[in-house]
Amino acid sequence: MIKLFRTSDAVLAVRGDEAFALNDFSFDALFRSPEPDILVEEALRTAHSISLPDPAQAWLAPLESQEVWAAGVTYLRSRAARMEESESAGADRFYDKVYAADRPELFFKATAPRVRGHLGLVGIRHDSTWSVPEPELTLALNAAGQVFGFTIGNDMSARDIEGENPLYLPQAKMYRGSCALGPCLLMGSRLPAADAAVDLIIERAGATAFEGHTALDQLKRSFTELAGWLFKEEDFPNGCLLMTGTGIVPDSNFTLQSGDRIRIAIAGIGELINTVA
Repeated sequence: MIKLFRTSDAVLAVRGDEAFALNDFSFDALFRSPEPDILVEEALRTAHSISLPDPAQAWLAPLESQEVWAAGVTYLRSRAARMEESESAGADRFYDKVYAADRPELFFKATAPRVRGHLGLVGIRHDSTWSVPEPELTLALNAAGQVFGFTIGNDMSARDIEGENPLYLPQAKMYRGSCALGPCLLMGSRLPAADAAVDLIIERAGATAFEGHTALDQLKRSFTELAGWLFKEEDFPNGCLLMTGTGIVPDSNFTLQSGDRIRIAIAGIGELINTVA
């Protein structure tokens, strides 16, 4: 199992209790490659050994020029929350339909420069009264649409704005500081455990303000299914990342505040930590 960590001037590979600095390694080349795992193994042959990174170190998001896309209503909890938030607008039936439909909900989330990394600052909209993080397993897809790795995604969302009218989805999902990825890219086409736990903890003033848990086996759609729909009529020469939806949604009586610390953990990958700006 190899994890890739990105800094402003280097890419580090961690394999077990060993760490390596990869020479002239490019995430763009990795995402373009038809065989990303072989590309990493070749880079490891000429890499030099280094000390294991500090667990408290900040990391850049594991991408270069890749776009980030997202899937919605892929967990039963997400379906219920979306129906709840949009009920007053009479649009709740749309989310019930998309949960059962063949075609998933897919939407554009962020360009690479807009993505925050591990320990980076995320944002909330000042015109939102129900802003939440959405912890999501995120797929790394190469130019051929193949899953070759995984990371943790934080799909920040203004749920009240989307609930007011589904046509407001871009404003609810795409704004300054609305996307974070990290802390690393876990290489592989399969996760170590298909039922890996997903945990969300939101800390406020040193205390836990919200805590939620789910598991990846609650995800309704397969990775290949979601990737297939995204690549059906679209090209990604540099590959892309695809968030797979959330199974943890804080109730409407909770909203993020400036200074909140968001901790998202997925077993086998690690923990993504962000603070609300």
